[in-house]
Amino acid sequence: MRRNALCVLCSVVLLSVGWLGLSGITLLVALIPLLYVSEQYSDSQRDWWRMAGWATLTFVLWNISTVWWIWNATPIGPVAATMVSTFWSFIPFMLYHYVVKRAKRSIAYIILVCAWVACEHLYTHTEILSFPWLSMGNGFSGDVWAVQWYEYTGVAGGSLWVLLSNLAIYEYLRQRTKLSSVRAALIVAVPMIVSIVMWWSYKHSQMTMQVSVIQPNVDCYEEKFAEGSDQMQMDNIVSLMSDVPPSSKIIVLPETAIPYQLNDREPLASEPMQMLDSLRDNLFDDALMVSGASTLRIYDEDEPLPDIVRQQGDIYYNNFNSAIAFGAGNENVIHHKTRLVVGVEAMPRLQLLEDYVDLGGITGQLGRCYEPTVFSKYDITVGPAICYEGLYGDAYAEFVRRGADIMLVLSNDGWWGNTPGHKRLFDFCRLRAIETRRSVARSANTGVSGFITPRGEVVERLGWDERGVLTADVEIRTEATFYVQYGDWVGRISLLLTLLGLLYYSAYRIRKKNYLVD
Repeated sequence: MRRNALCVLCSVVLLSVGWLGLSGITLLVALIPLLYVSEQYSDSQRDWWRMAGWATLTFVLWNISTVWWIWNATPIGPVAATMVSTFWSFIPFMLYHYVVKRAKRSIAYIILVCAWVACEHLYTHTEILSFPWLSMGNGFSGDVWAVQWYEYTGVAGGSLWVLLSNLAIYEYLRQRTKLSSVRAALIVAVPMIVSIVMWWSYKHSQMTMQVSVIQPNVDCYEEKFAEGSDQMQMDNIVSLMSDVPPSSKIIVLPETAIPYQLNDREPLASEPMQMLDSLRDNLFDDALMVSGASTLRIYDEDEPLPDIVRQQGDIYYNNFNSAIAFGAGNENVIHHKTRLVVGVEAMPRLQLLEDYVDLGGITGQLGRCYEPTVFSKYDITVGPAICYEGLYGDAYAEFVRRGADIMLVLSNDGWWGNTPGHKRLFDFCRLRAIETRRSVARSANTGVSGFITPRGEVVERLGWDERGVLTADVEIRTEATFYVQYGDWVGRISLLLTLLGLLYYSAYRIRKKNYLVD
């Protein structure tokens, strides 16, 4: 019991450090202690439940140690995230534990690897209960030198590397043979070597554009949505715009930087927006400015209603978390967030509960768009990802598929305080930069704002509780990476291989019962 508990704690520590600001390389051995615990139990039903307890404890503690910061915004958040993430990790590991006791070890290993990556793919692409924060490949967000090949595989390739490395090293510890040691060394080292070669052979684009990001540093709880603070926030933005160099061609403000709810059909028509537009035109020679804002759309009586819509009396409407473009050269001036934060921006309507309890408007959800919008100016196209969209590699890559040469990320990370939450959101953008080979200009309400190269390097950054403006010459690239072209292909193949692996196991068991195999 004590030995198993120590193994569980060891796995938790090794799994967690990549999300706590340290290197994620420990992930390559993080599952070995848990595999050892599995080895101690038989194929009895009683032992299966014992192992299920240890696995659940491991994944729950992993979640608690890495997503506890969600508590600052909503107490139910870390509980829900832990339940969902633990469920998706529990399934593949316990499948492995069940199969390894009843079939060849090679079959169990294949099922563990494929099922784990397949489960990550499923909870990344589901609309409800999706929170892929702890996808294994995300653990290397601080080790971009080691995962330059994400431009081919995305983070699913990182998850595949983690699982194969754990199993190869575990097999070496079991067998202690020369072949198993060579196999483990190759699986661990080859991806690193390939990545280092890609890192040093990377050729920077000669095309650049000057971009400025603004960090207003408005407190989310005391100021951002406080009554009577609208003018203060507008004055803050105007003051910061005076620090932007006149030569900047693109200016980026954070998520919901505009403190007014705008008409979704004509977001630039209000007086405050026209004032900002005039200021932008006069100070920056008609630069492109992109800002986050909340927009409201009221649907006409004869207008088709979307799948997601809210109702008040006879009025149907939607609120959107939007990005607004000032001075765009194309007709598109608004992007609606495509991936919503579960439990805050997206939750099912609880009509029965609404009839009896006033939940302060938290039921229902924001409207959303299923296809992203890009903005164009100066023959350059930018993709305006909003906060949570930076967590989803395939959804983020859709901006590039639609022509984005530079990626902008608009975020408001102040809800979680000075915790690992806002730091990892910034670091995940480094992985998105590698996957798409696009520069990232990130504007956050308060930390972390900055610039990331297509190689995942951080050029400049403004940290927590800092107010200011950053300006840099941002690299422009137009080619599409393999990942941009084919998306999460590793996850899709893993789904198929998981099904085939389970079918093969079933056939193996039937043949064994009929004495057709030893």
